[in-house]
Amino acid sequence: MQLTGQQKRAFRELGYTVLRGAIPQVMIDDALRAINHSLGYEGMAKDDLPRLRAQSYCNEVQKTSPITDLMNRSPVLPMVESLLGEGNLQEVGAGQIALRFPIEPSSDPGPPHGHLDGLGSGLNGSAKGSYNRGFTALAVILLSELKRDFAGNFTVWPRSHTFFQSYFKEHGHEVLEQGMPRVALPEGPVMLQGQPGDVVLTHHQLVHTAAPNASPHVRYAAIFRLRHKDCAEIGRDAYTDIWREWPGIRALDEESVEA
Repeated sequence: MQLTGQQKRAFRELGYTVLRGAIPQVMIDDALRAINHSLGYEGMAKDDLPRLRAQSYCNEVQKTSPITDLMNRSPVLPMVESLLGEGNLQEVGAGQIALRFPIEPSSDPGPPHGHLDGLGSGLNGSAKGSYNRGFTALAVILLSELKRDFAGNFTVWPRSHTFFQSYFKEHGHEVLEQGMPRVALPEGPVMLQGQPGDVVLTHHQLVHTAAPNASPHVRYAAIFRLRHKDCAEIGRDAYTDIWREWPGIRALDEESVEA
């Protein structure tokens, strides 16, 4: 299964696409069982919660097949390959267990604040002031229903990928040593709603975040950072050449010329 030309063009323009119902229910159930078993039997230390929020919950199941199969053995794999090229996508070795728990009932959720991945915070495994472009695409697999905003939704800023390509060409990507640039983005945030099994696929340079969760439910998701086989070699050059690892997108321009 591959993405259509229309889906690819929308991805090129917006920096993301939503693949509805891409993950079979049996795989969702297996992943949820593994996660909930971890929560119930392994638990969480309160002092460790800031790190877990920044990195991943349920560390002991990140590399197990109920999680990794969501990408490696699912229909999503050929869809991503239609963008990165057949044989170019590396299998994943682990997934981020991304849970968002409800905020205090009396709290005002406030607006979401976006970021680019790879910027060191001191809590996410990288030191403050460091930055690294370590993946090609982000795949967020929804494991629970999201039918309202401010429910821990994966949130995107459309067209921010191309905005930052131009920004880094002018200012240099070294500005990321100072943290997330405070700039006006071309569009405001979109809190994505959906059903278990939906997958949000984004470009690595799309600004995103998890919205505050003012719902009564935990938001369950598994996140995978997908790598083109040449990702490490290309490294930071992709900040200013954002389609270098995306032959399926570059082919759209070639088709336009031929037409």
